[in-house]
Amino acid sequence: MNRSAIVGVILLTFTLFFPVCLFSQSAKVYVFDLHDEIGPPSWRQTKKAFDHAKELDASTIIIRMNTFGGLVDYADSIRSTILNSSMKTIVFIDNNAASAGALISIACDKIYMKPGASIGAASVVDTKGTVLPEKYQSYMRGLMRATAEAKGRNPRIAEAFVDPDVEIKGVNSKGKVLTLTSKEAIKVGFCAGEVTSVDQIFAAEGLDPQQRVDHQVSVIDHIIVFLISPVVSGFLILLIIGGIYFEMQTPGIGFALLVSVVAAALFFAPLYLEGLAAHWEIGLFLVGLVLLMLEVFVIPGFGVAGILGIICIVGGLALSMVMNDFFDFNVTGSEQLTTAVLIVLFSMVASIVICVILGKSIMKTPVFRRLVLEDEQRSDLGYVSGKQPDDILRKEGFAKTDMRPSGKIEIEGLWYDAIALDGYLEKGTRIYVEKQENYNVFVRKLL
Repeated sequence: MNRSAIVGVILLTFTLFFPVCLFSQSAKVYVFDLHDEIGPPSWRQTKKAFDHAKELDASTIIIRMNTFGGLVDYADSIRSTILNSSMKTIVFIDNNAASAGALISIACDKIYMKPGASIGAASVVDTKGTVLPEKYQSYMRGLMRATAEAKGRNPRIAEAFVDPDVEIKGVNSKGKVLTLTSKEAIKVGFCAGEVTSVDQIFAAEGLDPQQRVDHQVSVIDHIIVFLISPVVSGFLILLIIGGIYFEMQTPGIGFALLVSVVAAALFFAPLYLEGLAAHWEIGLFLVGLVLLMLEVFVIPGFGVAGILGIICIVGGLALSMVMNDFFDFNVTGSEQLTTAVLIVLFSMVASIVICVILGKSIMKTPVFRRLVLEDEQRSDLGYVSGKQPDDILRKEGFAKTDMRPSGKIEIEGLWYDAIALDGYLEKGTRIYVEKQENYNVFVRKLL
């Protein structure tokens, strides 16, 4: 072999193998799971996974999926993330990809399925499984059709996942929503092949197992998932309202307000991190609190400010629990908003009922008494409201401050915190004590 032939072989070998070696060194393959219901946690996990994969300069991202569906708005957000990604996207359907899971799956470049797995049944239903009105189905059909077209798949098959009236010869019969098995999906070109594990996808796609990076779910992620569950959110709302109620009913107590503030932080923080609670929704809640405080302590009677305050509080809490773009709910729909409002209202009512029923016994417990700031004012000034007031029932005195309706009164040279049952009373108004309940003194105007 002459010198030129040897040089040619060397150059050819270098040309063929050097890019492969270079590629294998940088071609990270990122793997993460989408299990359970599609919702805020899965959307947040998807965002983190794609961001991390991008930081690692991964060439491929594999989604291991097993879900019966979930919320369409979050599925749409995940779908958009996949479609807009420059990385190659592969989904491994490990048993089920129903409803929202089907939408996410057909957004990927390739679909692999486990033998016996299924994909489809993407009609939009409520929490009870009842099919929602046509406007929801129409939106979902459009999403499925557009996603299939974007990935070169048959849009009619994608539409048949949603609409039972779509009939495809040799695939399904009219009147039934389409669901495909793994073998059926391969036959119609929706599935690249059957595999039993992600490792087999690596082999089928020629990916280097040494470059595999598995997504790690942090402790913080688990805590956030726990805190945004409806049951926990409802309990936190109960603590928020209960703390405010105790603080307003029992002067001098700081612990109740602290409980309310901590509960509010635990309620809003995870929802904010999940992209649900926006700044304006948290602001709406705070405005509601301010209006309610003004109504109770500044403005006489109970009117517009108090009603607006309650509406703002309910609105801020409920809107933070559902995805919306400044009252644009898109496919979130009225049902999810209604559910959120009901959770808030039920928690508020339950909180007030519990406070009224248990308030008397709670305030008499030794633990609670240690939390009461009984010496908030100096006794040499005649102020004794920080402790259980003396028996002053039916005694007369006068308003030491304006009462809106709460304020301070003076009876026999001693000051007390009191609440005017007549509403607003001006400073200096003659009063008498009509009743006493625990730490509360209730007075009426002396006629």
